[in-house]
Amino acid sequence: MNAPTNVDLFSGAIARLDKAFQFADIDAEALERLKHPKQILQVSVPVRMDDGSLKVFNGYRVRHDDTRGPTKGGLRYSPAVDISEVKALAFWMTFKCAVMNIPYGGAKGGICVNPKELSRMELERLSRGFIEQIADFIGPETDIPAPDMYTNAMIMGWMMDEYSKIHRRRTPGVITGKPIPLGGSQGREDATGRGAYYCIKELEKKRDWVPKNTRVAVQGFGNAGQSIAHLLHADGYQVVAVSDSRGGCYKPDGFDVPSLIQIKNESRRLQAVYCTGSVCQAIQADTITNEELLELDVDILIPAALENVITVSNADKIKAPVIIEVANGPVTGEADEILNEKEKLVVPDILANAGGVTVSYFEWVQNQQGFYWSLDEVQQKLHAMMVQEFNHVYDWMVEKKIDMRTAAYAVALSRIGAAISSLGTVQYFSDNDS
Repeated sequence: MNAPTNVDLFSGAIARLDKAFQFADIDAEALERLKHPKQILQVSVPVRMDDGSLKVFNGYRVRHDDTRGPTKGGLRYSPAVDISEVKALAFWMTFKCAVMNIPYGGAKGGICVNPKELSRMELERLSRGFIEQIADFIGPETDIPAPDMYTNAMIMGWMMDEYSKIHRRRTPGVITGKPIPLGGSQGREDATGRGAYYCIKELEKKRDWVPKNTRVAVQGFGNAGQSIAHLLHADGYQVVAVSDSRGGCYKPDGFDVPSLIQIKNESRRLQAVYCTGSVCQAIQADTITNEELLELDVDILIPAALENVITVSNADKIKAPVIIEVANGPVTGEADEILNEKEKLVVPDILANAGGVTVSYFEWVQNQQGFYWSLDEVQQKLHAMMVQEFNHVYDWMVEKKIDMRTAAYAVALSRIGAAISSLGTVQYFSDNDS
């Protein structure tokens, strides 16, 4: 399930702006600014390993745009992290925040490392060392990191603690996705999957879906994939296929999703099982590859793993009429054109997976106020925002007769463009009579 390494993610990301530009209320000068990240930082993080040796890891942090507020975005640990990927992810975060009308810009960061090869103490030293290197680049009113691929609440806690030590004051608002005892928010753990679930529930109303007759395939069974599969299963949807990095399984009449989650989290392996309490037994299911999962005849396809898994080589084989992008950038620009020609509805990543950054925003607000909300309050606020912005984008799509991704970018561009134009563009400065 590896994303192609020869794809320039950032170039592919900004290429979608020109298409949305004609439907957005934005000055061309403002559009040009959005094609260039505001700041890029690359650091080297030396780490003393458990065996006494020294290794140096490359780390990155990109702040794409802060016109609408401090930048926000995750930190990922992966051998595939490079500057193009981080720039693209920061770009997407800018638009994700604008689509949700959150007063943030976009940022992203990461370290080129395989975290599975590190001990827990090495992982802590790496995490704290990275924050030491970027401490002047981030802050509660400047740039707020969060967890992403292969980072978690404990790592965020280490980072917040290190930043606080450097600045000699407790600063929970510098990082989101922290453990709840360290200032984290209720509802953060399943926020990405839950936000996508709320999008599906809105489509259910518009398309008169009957959950028990609606088949779902989920590629990627990490936190977000598990969350959305669990929520849909609880509503009666048939989750007929799931996969992780090693492959997947398919069962035409659907899985008992809680059993899959239990065995995956206990053994770190995805197996077709049915569990009663602590006792799990194997059930009959077909073994499939990640590529085969994408091409299944299902009603809803949910790519929740990596970028660029739907490309020109397989887009024409996609049978699902609806694709919910829980992963960042799972569909390439060229594949988008094929899917649009086949009249597939793609709920784009900058909307579908925006639940995570929305609840991260809630966490930051709570940290700044020193006043914390219950789980019900967080989920109610998330539901209200997802429903409002989903329907805003959907209505633009219908009104302008465009695809949903272009509509989402047009909504975001209009909001960002209004902020940039408020500071003046060529039209203002060339008018000498005003």
